[in-house]
Amino acid sequence: MRILLAEDDSVLADGLTRSLRQSGYAIDCVKNGQEADTALSTQEFDLLILDLGLPKMSGLEVLRRLRARGSLLPVLILTAADSVEQRVNGLDLGADDYMAKPFALSELEARVRALTRRGQGGGSTVVKHGPLTYDQVGRSAYINEQMLDLSARELGLLEILLARTGRLVSKEQLVDHLCEWGEEVSNNAIEVYVHRLRKKIEVGGIRIATVRGLGYCLEKFNPPAPPAAK
Repeated sequence: MRILLAEDDSVLADGLTRSLRQSGYAIDCVKNGQEADTALSTQEFDLLILDLGLPKMSGLEVLRRLRARGSLLPVLILTAADSVEQRVNGLDLGADDYMAKPFALSELEARVRALTRRGQGGGSTVVKHGPLTYDQVGRSAYINEQMLDLSARELGLLEILLARTGRLVSKEQLVDHLCEWGEEVSNNAIEVYVHRLRKKIEVGGIRIATVRGLGYCLEKFNPPAPPAAK
């Protein structure tokens, strides 16, 4: 999967590039609208992550030119939280999704997975793991078809564990993915989120295993049968 990231904030661009490369994506990064337009008109990508506030050419103009060329490339817009009009204009011009800054890396990665699946031919955006079902677009989780009441942090934690099912996820990785830009998440807070999520999912046959000193792993198990009535 090859992604073009058009973002002029170097700190944000570097963080997104590192995170997405760790998830297995190839990332090309440009810092202004003219470079983005040139790259899109001469090269092939699977997804465009587009900041609207780009220098030299606005993100909306980049999007308008992209769609005018007949491109169906999935586009995820990044925009300031208060720019409602720009968000609406972006969607009207053919953007597929948008995220307001600041945002959690875990949610951005979930939206990237959903959009790249759609770009490959409309594959499912629902992840299943035993009795657990997770809708990546709607960001809702179910155990045996019963919706779970999860906070934004708990959803982010579940997304990361599901994306790496069968592999260990370290506390440091969880901190990196759960933090929003400009916000700190401590190791102690991670333990609290894991504890809360455990209480909500382990009754249904899904377990968060702890490997001391290494991290966490999402597992399936057979919950004990209820005692027989006498």
